[in-house]
Amino acid sequence: MRQAIVVKGLGKRFNRYSADRPYTIMQAALAGFRQMKPQARFWALRDINFTVSPGEMLGILGKNGAGKSTLLQLVGGIGQAQEGTIEVNGRIGGLLDLGAGFHSDLTGRENVFVGAVVAGLTRREAARRFDDIVEFAELQQFIDSPMRTYSTGMQMRLAFSVAVHTDPEVLLVDEHLSVGDVAFQNKCLNRITEFKNQGCAIVLISHNAAQIHKLCDRALWLKSGEIVAYGEPEVVVGQYLSEMRPA
Repeated sequence: MRQAIVVKGLGKRFNRYSADRPYTIMQAALAGFRQMKPQARFWALRDINFTVSPGEMLGILGKNGAGKSTLLQLVGGIGQAQEGTIEVNGRIGGLLDLGAGFHSDLTGRENVFVGAVVAGLTRREAARRFDDIVEFAELQQFIDSPMRTYSTGMQMRLAFSVAVHTDPEVLLVDEHLSVGDVAFQNKCLNRITEFKNQGCAIVLISHNAAQIHKLCDRALWLKSGEIVAYGEPEVVVGQYLSEMRPA
């Protein structure tokens, strides 16, 4: 069986700049252009290797700054790595930055069509799924209001609904299962489980170790951009919780 995601030797490097770095051409000219150069370079990810099969869910654990979101963005085609390779086979449904593609002056209805088309649907397909998208997001009363009148939670619910109605073969979920109340969270988790059962490959980032233990087939623990453990969720989650536990 062909793997849905194959990551080999992945490395991502960023530049670190001075806090006094000039932000305009005038400031740079007055202070000297040398201050615009990076003070140092650091690896946000290094030597990352894993695979995800169709119908498999990989959970990624790690503290803030461990490199989890950077890894998911690279798999989703956002940004470029300095080392290694990423192979993704299948249509990607990415919940990487919910609501980032929405326009505040457009209505919810208009944003649904824009988001669906950007995700790869035709306008006709988007129209056919429109009612299901709005019903899933539970925003029937607000769908013709401008997006700027939506709360953050409402925007995230609509973005989540658009993403999961685009028939993804690979689903990337970046810690956005806290959208809405508990009932809506459970609905999101149930939909993700349905995708998994239908053969969708899923990568899930979560601070909730119990969630990864329960939902995922394998787990990966990142620390300072490197893999600490990778394998059975029970084992990896146990190691992670043991280190997180106060001494």
